[in-house]
This record gives sequence, structure tokens and C-alpha cells, in this order.
Amino acid sequence: MILRIENGSFAYKGGPEILKDINIEVTSGEIIAVLGPNGAGKTTMLRCMMDMLKWKSGRSLLDGEDIHSIPARKLWSRMAYVPQAKSAASSFTAFQTVLLGRSSRIGVFAQPSAEDMEAAERVMRSLGIMDLADKQCHAISGGELQMVLIARAMAAEPEILILDEPESNLDFKNQLIVLDTISELAANGVACVFNTHYPAHALQRADKSLILSKGGDSIFGSTVNVVTEDNIRKAFGVNAVIGEIETPENIMRNVIPLSIADTDSQTQGKKEDEKCIASVTIISDNNDKAEMINALLHEYNHMLIGRMGLPYRRAGLYIINMTLDGMRSEISELTHRLGLIPSISVKTTYAKDNSDDRKGTV
Repeated sequence: MILRIENGSFAYKGGPEILKDINIEVTSGEIIAVLGPNGAGKTTMLRCMMDMLKWKSGRSLLDGEDIHSIPARKLWSRMAYVPQAKSAASSFTAFQTVLLGRSSRIGVFAQPSAEDMEAAERVMRSLGIMDLADKQCHAISGGELQMVLIARAMAAEPEILILDEPESNLDFKNQLIVLDTISELAANGVACVFNTHYPAHALQRADKSLILSKGGDSIFGSTVNVVTEDNIRKAFGVNAVIGEIETPENIMRNVIPLSIADTDSQTQGKKEDEKCIASVTIISDNNDKAEMINALLHEYNHMLIGRMGLPYRRAGLYIINMTLDGMRSEISELTHRLGLIPSISVKTTYAKDNSDDRKGTV
């Protein structure tokens, strides 16, 4: 499955273009994060992507077919959308709302089957919201409603899931449940696109990111190369630092805003990339992920000095140690992508480089 936006531009009637020349692609199993300040057009972009709004120019393609020409029932049997949770006037219960997610799989005059009921219940249990099943949607909180809407979309078993600020109104625990769910869905081949106000969530979860700026400018690419201090300053008008936090299992990246940026100052240049040697250790408790790991390592094989795999059967672990020689940006990108695979731990250690001989050489 490939969903692509080609040269997408949009303007509301009588207004300036808020989206200009958007070009992105998401394939099965990828996570795409969309970031930008308030008013940059994040929700508008998602709605245009799904043909809820018409592009002024450009188009959205699903497996090469213009989405505008795909019959609605066929389209929504492959795609699901989670809008921002608003106060609900619905008298439906949470379970009935989740069951509505199965509508694209139920005949026009058919009743939900036992399989449909089981699918709705299974999704609600996976999100930890079965206690809401019999509550009416107008009687639950905004955060609870957000979880119900996510469950409704998941019940459709889509090939692509599009979420508009899914972490909004959620506490830390439920944010993690939603983010973990997105990662698990992607690991099982579902493409996920989500808007977020949290650059750290993009760094920790997304394969690729799109940053929208007011005025229509955008940048798209690998998350580790797009969500940078310089790009955050340009798009959000905020000086921020991206730091690394070491946990027992991984090294996670976080974004800390420091101050309002001086918009009159000159644009900071990118930090010069450098060639370096690094050791990468991967520990997995699930051999099912071996194919995903090996596919990634094959992409970066040109940096490989040596690799050793060690199954530790007594503990049920699989350990891979690699030594790489390459550009720091590529090694960082590989580490980031490995870290997005569920059930593995990955850490990278860079060798000290005290010689000037390596600098500038490739």
C-alpha cells in the first residue's frame, strides 16, 4: 500500500495558500508525524489527504489511483480517520460507537455479526477502555472520548490509519497507550499518519516527519533529519535543544524549548556532519522481528565493519553487535529507525576521534 500526495496546495476561499506544494509518501508499516505551529494547516492537510477537502492543485493517490475517484465505501474499507475529540452529543454507548467502525465491513442491510462484536471488544480491551463500554459518549470525558474514537478507527482494521492529534486531552499513561498502539499497528503493516504538538513524540515514534510552517512552507523526510533544532526554530519560532535521555533499554531523544527565537537573527547553519566509528548493540526478546532488523541493516550495509549475532536461548534473547564506519547522520538515522521497532533495545556508542586524518574523508 502506498499513499502519496503529489504537489498538494490548498487555500480557503478568498484567502492565501496555507499549504504549498506538499509532496509526501507513506507505505505499509511506516509512521509519519505531521508537526507545525497553530494555524499552519496540519488538520487541513490531513483532510485534503483524505479528500474531505479538495486540493486547490495537486492530488492524493492510493496505490496510484486518485482518491477523488475511489468510491467512498471502497476507500473507507482501507482507510480510517480519528478526528480531534470534541464534546459529544451522541446517545450511543462507547461500545456502540466502536462497533460503528465495522460499518465498512457490514452489508448495507446486514446486522453486526459475532465476529464484528468480538473485534470491537478486542480493540477496546487492547486500549484498556472496556470499563467505558456501557457509558454514553456524551457522559464521558474528552480524553475518554478520544480513546473511544481511536478504538472505532482500529475496529475497521484499516490499511492506513490517520489520526488528528491523538494524544490531545490524554494523561501520560493514555498517551503512551496510544503511541504504543500506533507502533504496534505499524509493526504489523498498518501505515499511520498523525498530527502532533509534541516534537519528541515524532522523534521517538515516526519514521518520517512533515513540518509545516505558517505561510505554506514545509519540509519532509526522515524524522532524524527533519526534526532538528534549526527546523524547530524556523517553524515554531522557538529556540530548543534536542537531548538524549538514556534509559536501561534505550537512548531516547527529547525536545526542550528554551526561549522565543529572535526572528530577525540570521538563520543558523546546519552542524557539519562528520565521519566516525560507532558500535551498535541490539537486544531483542522476539525473534519475529529479525526480518525487520535485517532489512534495515541491509540498507546501511555500506557502513558495516563487522557484525556478530548471539542468541542467548536461556534468557530468550537475541543480541546483535555491530561496528560501523560512516557519517554520524547516517548512523544516527539507523539507530533511530531500529529504535522504532517494538520489542527491541538499541544503543549506539561513538568512538572518540582524536585524529584529524578522518575529517573530511569518506
